[in-house]
Amino acid sequence: ARKMSVNYSDGLSPYEHKGKCGQPEKFDPQDLVAEKVKKLAEFVRASRHLVVHTGAGISTSAGIPDFRGPKGVWTLEQKGEKPNVSVTFDNARPTLTHMALVALERAGIVKYVITQNVDGLHIRSGFPRNRLSELHGNMFVEECDKCGSQFINSSALPTMGLKPTGNPCLFIKSGDRKCRGRLRDTILDWEDSLPERDLELADKHAKEADLNLTLGTSLQIVPSGNLPLAARKKGGKLVIVNLQPTKHDSKATLKIHAFVDEVMSALCSELGIAIPEFQKPSALLESVHTVKERKLNVFVKDFELSQDSGVNGVKTKHEIKKEEEETKLNDQNLSQENDRCPVKIKSLNEPKVHSETCGILQKGEQNSSEHCKNEDQCEQNLVVKSEQEDNESINEQIIGQSEDQNIDLNGEPSLKRKILPHVFNADQILNSVKVAKLT
Repeated sequence: ARKMSVNYSDGLSPYEHKGKCGQPEKFDPQDLVAEKVKKLAEFVRASRHLVVHTGAGISTSAGIPDFRGPKGVWTLEQKGEKPNVSVTFDNARPTLTHMALVALERAGIVKYVITQNVDGLHIRSGFPRNRLSELHGNMFVEECDKCGSQFINSSALPTMGLKPTGNPCLFIKSGDRKCRGRLRDTILDWEDSLPERDLELADKHAKEADLNLTLGTSLQIVPSGNLPLAARKKGGKLVIVNLQPTKHDSKATLKIHAFVDEVMSALCSELGIAIPEFQKPSALLESVHTVKERKLNVFVKDFELSQDSGVNGVKTKHEIKKEEEETKLNDQNLSQENDRCPVKIKSLNEPKVHSETCGILQKGEQNSSEHCKNEDQCEQNLVVKSEQEDNESINEQIIGQSEDQNIDLNGEPSLKRKILPHVFNADQILNSVKVAKLT
């Protein structure tokens, strides 16, 4: 398996201008950190468009070395050394900061994330792809050189530097015509241009932001490092969370010298936001807050569409309240139906049965109740779905658009979605990877 930023750095072309490396780290006293986090929480509450910029520092607690820290890849490289790393791209787990961003976006607080990281942990944490710009690429993502469709893989790719992966594009156009393009990785080398769409959206959101928050980045690489300054002319605030000095410290409204996990944990506590535990890799293509946007073809390989109502257990207050109201209303309706109909509702603990054997009187039998006018009325009282309905739901897995699409990278359901008309027929689905389309 490919090692994290060690092999990532080794796979790049030689380059001299890597910025200042090995600068000393500074730690604010605990009481000062607490005071600064309270101030940050005030900024966040007052913000209408919060944009977060992330760098290698948010993944160090996952065992991935940064680049310019005291033990960073390039810092050690200057000494003729290499870091000892055991974690791989495939087995790295999203950190507390990654999961905090998932919760904050879900709650409608974070509007957009711009990252320089290629480790794929934002997507694997369940952060929505259409609220994320990956400016330097993603080790798990391939892109078609013909139609531009992207494919998220469950394992890291073997190439970098925008090189062919050897895989064909699986996008099927109208009329069942295959694209016939070739896939390449999305990892940039030093002289490569940034991805146009991701950079365009990053610039747009950075300019719209009234609060730009940077986490774990020294802001030395351009143009990524300059994006947090985009809103300063309009009065936008800049908050920097980093242990080392950054290129734009003098322009910051607030600087916090502490571990990003510590800061994000305290911030979410101040805001009353629960940070979910990471459970398993999952790819969320669209935010729950998605409105009509420009379309982008993003697919996933080897995964199934999930069926749960939350992303790694995260739900908005509105969703929780709506669920409680629906449960209460359903209980009332079921109670009323029980009073009117002699056919009692089946307990969830009782064996599943087909509708024709659920207690509805068959043709030729005498109906003992005036309230049971027809079989359909009694069938509506059943709690257990029929096996036919279950089988039909299985056939609705592959292609669609939804307000909230979540794909389980391990092939297990984890997010409820609305099914739209299929684009692939059944034979094509079975003979190719399973994909889900982002709009």
